[in-house]
Amino acid sequence: MKKIGKIPSTYPSLKKDGDLAELIGVVLGDGNIHCFSRTEGLTISSNASNKGFIRRYAQLVKKKFSKDPVIDKFFKGCTRIRLYQKNISKRLGIAAGARGKINIKIPQWILKNKEYLKRYLRGLYEAEGSFCVHEPTYTYKFLFSNRNNFLLNNVYRALKVLGFHPHKSKYQVQISKREEVYKIKELIKFRKY
Repeated sequence: MKKIGKIPSTYPSLKKDGDLAELIGVVLGDGNIHCFSRTEGLTISSNASNKGFIRRYAQLVKKKFSKDPVIDKFFKGCTRIRLYQKNISKRLGIAAGARGKINIKIPQWILKNKEYLKRYLRGLYEAEGSFCVHEPTYTYKFLFSNRNNFLLNNVYRALKVLGFHPHKSKYQVQISKREEVYKIKELIKFRKY
């Protein structure tokens, strides 16, 4: 299969661009990388009713890895986008396995470019974010929730770099000023598929 080109013999580095920054963000939020004896598996999980999310990230995986991912229903209400290939973890710069307590840092190439930083945040928020408005009580919230404190610090730092005023609690980063809530939602194109 290698001789006829069906299986690549080498796996080049992924191009550092906005698409890769967003893919890294979504994998850190709703993804996982599994190691097998001869390959690695990338899985991004989604609510099955969020067709825009599934379509967007399946296309992004295909574009970056030059291979169609498998999209399947995992259990009631959940859809998985899956891909098997060598060196996924190394090429994405994300550790394989559980990431609950590991130190996750924003890659410098993302941190140095505000457009890439916006795309990185988009991936994270599409995976673990929410937008809430309750007009009668003048409550506005743009939230990112996660149990990895390093990832929460990354989101907090990225929002500060982009000029926002977030606050952080044990499991979430929140923006509450009305004008900032709408501005960040538009800036990262949250839920716009």
